[in-house]
Amino acid sequence: MIKQKHSRIQVIVSQEIEQVCPDFIGACLDAMVINSPYSEALWKEIETSCNKFREELTTESLKERASIAATRQVYKACGKDPSRYRPASEALIRRVLQGKELYKVNTLVDLVNLASIVYGYSIGGFDADLFDGNTLTLGIGREGEPYDGIGRGMINIHGLPVYRDATGGVGTPTSDNERTKISEQTSHLVVLINGYDGNELRVRENAEYIQELLRKYCQSDGGTYYIYR
Repeated sequence: MIKQKHSRIQVIVSQEIEQVCPDFIGACLDAMVINSPYSEALWKEIETSCNKFREELTTESLKERASIAATRQVYKACGKDPSRYRPASEALIRRVLQGKELYKVNTLVDLVNLASIVYGYSIGGFDADLFDGNTLTLGIGREGEPYDGIGRGMINIHGLPVYRDATGGVGTPTSDNERTKISEQTSHLVVLINGYDGNELRVRENAEYIQELLRKYCQSDGGTYYIYR
């Protein structure tokens, strides 16, 4: 079991986010982990969750889930079309409901995707050793701001909520940045849960669910998390 390092990441919510979503609640989870290319046991758990959603949801009723509806509303308030730049949680669940397979990336990424599907929050997972500095600020993307989305190339984040470190953007609810992405070598994980619906209880449950998954599949003690707003 890996011992937990002291958390070093501070998250600040900017006034521009407070204006469009005064009820925003976030959780920052910090954990030491051992990643792996693939976990058969984790994928059995993922398949069970996917089958449950196929029975309970449609691509239309999906938009009514509080966590997803609130994220879509913030996109609109920031000036972004949520149907063109879908929040990651919505995109993942839509893929499941359409009968498509989820991408198999590595255990940490797959685990974060499962947590996003189960709770409906867009969740950023990062290699914390790749951050520039120890502070992340949640703001809104600017016109022409460079952003290299994972597997997407340069994307237009103008009007998207975005976390920035000292160098620039690292995460949006649509896509995280190549610069700080999780790899098989990642040992220091930071996860950010975006509760645009303001439901602190659900955000905490989501964080604790991720801790449970980390203990089961990543030889971790689950790390620690704190709430920010």
